[in-house]
Amino acid sequence: MNNIPGADVVDKAPLVVIAIGGNSLIKDDEHRSVLDQYNAVGETARHIVPIVREGYRVVVTHGNGPQVGFILLRSDLAREVLHQVPLANCVADTQGAIGYQITQTLQNELHLNGIDKDVVAVVTQVVVDASDPAFGHPDKPIGPFMTREAAHERASQDGWVVGEDAGRGWRRLVPAPVPREIIELNSIRTLLDQGTLVIAVGGGGIPVVREADGTLAGRDAVVDKDAATCILATELGASVLIKSTGVDKVALDFGTPKQQDIDLMTTKECRRYLREGHFAPGSMQPKIEAALAFLEQGGDRVIITQPHHLEEALHGIYGTHIVP
Repeated sequence: MNNIPGADVVDKAPLVVIAIGGNSLIKDDEHRSVLDQYNAVGETARHIVPIVREGYRVVVTHGNGPQVGFILLRSDLAREVLHQVPLANCVADTQGAIGYQITQTLQNELHLNGIDKDVVAVVTQVVVDASDPAFGHPDKPIGPFMTREAAHERASQDGWVVGEDAGRGWRRLVPAPVPREIIELNSIRTLLDQGTLVIAVGGGGIPVVREADGTLAGRDAVVDKDAATCILATELGASVLIKSTGVDKVALDFGTPKQQDIDLMTTKECRRYLREGHFAPGSMQPKIEAALAFLEQGGDRVIITQPHHLEEALHGIYGTHIVP
């Protein structure tokens, strides 16, 4: 039996889904090792445990952008010696590795706080549509930067789609199809009903398509973590979705002298700010779009803030709160 408030009625406890950004596991260029990332995960775990202690059910999702890039770089450097790693497998690898780190650090923190609770990471597949237009127009940069010459060589030799990334160099471009369904949803729900803290849809999930005979097959693509987390939170009936990121609050005119932090905004205000271009594509914009989708499908609240403000944010003291 879990010795936390409400453990005997866990199915009635409110559910909080916490999305951890993959970039938040890397403090800076000097702290990118596996141990550095483990320590960063441990810091976040310490801020999740008080939420568990209060009796909330918790699901954790996480990003994997930098980590997938590392695997691809290792694979690329070794391509004259070993086979290269397909992108779907890279996502699976990061789900296992980062899931292990989150699981162990949470288990340790729960133990140190006298809380007896199971923690499980679920390697998660996410169905995408084989006819999604994204497959015909790869536009998501992944992996290391290359020179123009090297990029075109890879395009010629390996069939890659390549492109320039914001003037910083050339990179491989892959499809980013829209997530449609989470294969392991019932298993995740069962674990939650048993009182388990679950880590799932890491990196947006492993992208798979349904073949004509109903079987599943992986695809070389990436799924947006925020969009997949929104589906998971909605399907599980979560009350609150927390997006742990690198800023204290969402801001208007971010990075300019006119920057204005936001404490509270409605979905109507949110949509207006989106139209006005306040939220950068590939950064805050997908978080805001996923927040709107979650709230429009029955969620109560979305909170965006840094990991060390998680408990305060849940009580309305910190972060940006988005409500219907």
